Amino acid sequence: MIACGALGTHVREIAERRGWDVELHFLPSLLHNRPERITPAAEEIAKEAQARGLRVAVAYADCGTYGVLDEMCSRLGLRRLAGLHCYDVFAGPSQVQALFDAEPGTYVLTDFLIRGFRRSVVADLGLDRHPELWSDYFGHYRRVVWLAQDRTAELEEAAAEVAAMFGLPLTVIDTGTARLERELELLLTPVPAPPRSWTERVARTTQSVHDRETTPAEQPPTPRPTEVAGVGLAEGAGRCAGG
Repeated sequence: MIACGALGTHVREIAERRGWDVELHFLPSLLHNRPERITPAAEEIAKEAQARGLRVAVAYADCGTYGVLDEMCSRLGLRRLAGLHCYDVFAGPSQVQALFDAEPGTYVLTDFLIRGFRRSVVADLGLDRHPELWSDYFGHYRRVVWLAQDRTAELEEAAAEVAAMFGLPLTVIDTGTARLERELELLLTPVPAPPRSWTERVARTTQSVHDRETTPAEQPPTPRPTEVAGVGLAEGAGRCAGG
């Protein structure tokens, strides 16, 4: 399973608790700031795993790749997490869409983003060196919403600090990780082969009948005195049963 580093703690905890026999590969969470690099990094790992005969799942939503990740998944026969971003994975697309419909200027936090806000946002965007750029990046936001996976007093304090940096009110929505767990389980569930189409079944049946009608009937060989009646039939049945 190739997973976003921002989901790493939750994915590892779920996999260990569920006892899944899965090889985990986490890509750097900072790739979210460079989404064009997500697909090439995931594809490299996926091809290497497939070369070893492993089935591969992608624990990413679209995450700003604008369909490029989907193209790679289609080409390699992979599946990814449903949704546009990890917010959809935690809270569900309809709830996230309702948040943005109510207030388009909504900045969304997760537990991971709160813990690493100063590193993955402030430092990576250069705002620690150029704080005057804050309004250019975030001046259009009107509220901060925290989708809480594991709400603790420590994280509540950290989330309040982030909201204070924006100078905006904080709304907390407890999502937990149940939806993420269901989505991961779906990724790891093998997809059954699609049933043959009706036309394909008819074509195969017609061909089978045609073969029987055009193949000359063969007379069974006369058993030699040393053969035991039924041995040849039993041997043939054994080959069928074995595939």
